Amino acid sequence: MANFKAPLRDMRFALYELNAGDELAKLPGYEDFTRDLIDPVLDEAAKICEEVLHPLNRPGDEEGCTWDNGVVRTPKGFKDAYTLFREGGWTSIACDPAYGGQGMPKAINVLMEEMICSANLSFGMYPGLSHGAYVALHGYGADDLKSAYLPKMVDGTWSGTMCLTEPHCGTDLGLLRTRAVPKGDGSYKISGTKIFISAGEHDLTENIIHLVLAKLPDAPKGVKGISLFLVPKFLPKDDGTPGQRNGVACASIEHKMGIKASATCVLNFDEATGWLIGEPHKGMRAMFAMMNTERLSVGVQGLGLAEASYQGAVAYARERLQGRALSGTKYPDKPADPLIVHPDIRRMLLTQRAWIEGSRALSVWAATALDKSKHHPDPKERERAEDFIAVITPVVKALMTDMGFEVTNLGVQVLGGHGYIREHGMEQYVRDARIAQIYEGTNGIQALDLVGRKMPAHAGRYLRQVFHPLSAYIEKTIDKDGMTEFVEPLAKVFGRLQQATAQVARSGMSRPDEAGAAATDYLRLMGFTVLAYLWARMAEISLPKLATDDPDGFYKAKVMTARFFMERLLPQATAHFQAVMAGGKTMMAFEEAAF
Repeated sequence: MANFKAPLRDMRFALYELNAGDELAKLPGYEDFTRDLIDPVLDEAAKICEEVLHPLNRPGDEEGCTWDNGVVRTPKGFKDAYTLFREGGWTSIACDPAYGGQGMPKAINVLMEEMICSANLSFGMYPGLSHGAYVALHGYGADDLKSAYLPKMVDGTWSGTMCLTEPHCGTDLGLLRTRAVPKGDGSYKISGTKIFISAGEHDLTENIIHLVLAKLPDAPKGVKGISLFLVPKFLPKDDGTPGQRNGVACASIEHKMGIKASATCVLNFDEATGWLIGEPHKGMRAMFAMMNTERLSVGVQGLGLAEASYQGAVAYARERLQGRALSGTKYPDKPADPLIVHPDIRRMLLTQRAWIEGSRALSVWAATALDKSKHHPDPKERERAEDFIAVITPVVKALMTDMGFEVTNLGVQVLGGHGYIREHGMEQYVRDARIAQIYEGTNGIQALDLVGRKMPAHAGRYLRQVFHPLSAYIEKTIDKDGMTEFVEPLAKVFGRLQQATAQVARSGMSRPDEAGAAATDYLRLMGFTVLAYLWARMAEISLPKLATDDPDGFYKAKVMTARFFMERLLPQATAHFQAVMAGGKTMMAFEEAAF
């Protein structure tokens, strides 16, 4: 297995040069987060990921979690690593200082999340789910609940989960059967079964705080009748320490394709004591606040695994001797040339690189918008950032997890048979990446969210926060010296995205199946367009540096990768455009009995 090295140089490029990370300190509440503070944090995050988490990745996959009579144990080394992680303050980095957090901008946290996912995704699931639970409780919980639970969730001595799915319902949460009955003292008795609960039971923390969707006795039908409840594994005593065991038990853990060191649990709630978060029947609002945070994080999971796979593929391609270069021997002193001389190997490596660096730029762009939506002093700027987040979140989640699976598969292909066996660790990345396309809303659901909710919302207002910056950039840059080769392909794909948007909007109003049939291809088309915009900008930043400030060839590689994206990857967007414009007749007219 290749050693993982955090791609700090490119991370800093995406943060500072592409997304103006230095300006984060101008936002209220972020005044301390200058480069002098941010850079050492990134360095230390890289160190713990490289030296502590990554060495546990393969052994954790091989050992997996164990379940014995309701007790779940994580693999050897995970508890010690979590203690080190917690004591280092990493669980609190993006949390409110009022509850012991460090208040770090999301734009910084997303880079740390990427490193964790590259080093050990299974480990990252535990603090990742806790942060999602923190977001929901922080945003919608009553002050007494927040005071009692958030400090320990922030410092990592307690962890959190999100309990949505039931055996008979996943995406269609209106069908859920878990019930919450008022006790008369402000608490509720929660009963029901939840499945696929990541980090639902484990031995890393002294308490686990479950956020549970359930229905009150007087609940309206469907999703409008869902409430959200806080249900601790242990009921806190008066002094805040864990006390009596609550009525929640882990019935089993799943045996999965990947992320085997992450405990995926079946949880039975048997009149467990819980407390309402937010208003009755308004639980989906709080849960979506949590899920939107998680969807960006899940997109970053695809990115992190892709980066780890790319590093392994490059290392192997440089070392493995296989055949001679088609254009003539490149290493006459060796019995064969290394794989990296061959065009098809370079195609795969550059495909990995272009997807990864484009997706990293996208993740920081989205995270920066999240920071602005919460901290910008101008309400109009906050609204614009919120609109952008609304439309880009499904794209980030679906595009970057699809990319993660594609790129990790390419990593296996570069190694050939040695990629398929366990020794080099490449096949684990493929298995781990596959789930990210499914959980937190499958990628098909993300596409439906984009065309069915985000596109028509407020007469297309959300879309303007993507379309307007692209249009303005094209107009400003199309005739700029050296930029034509990057901006012309962007202009063409943007024109196709506009056409496809009009087509989906027209057909979707009268024939919803048409919009549904177009959804996945439309999301991919938007994703390609956004990445083309980011790659054009990255090329624009890099070109002036080539002659004056490029001792290590970083900017030259950036320009060449931008050219590869425009010439070899972006043409795929045409196929997605044509699929959207073809409509859904061929799939919807197919007789059900013929499947």
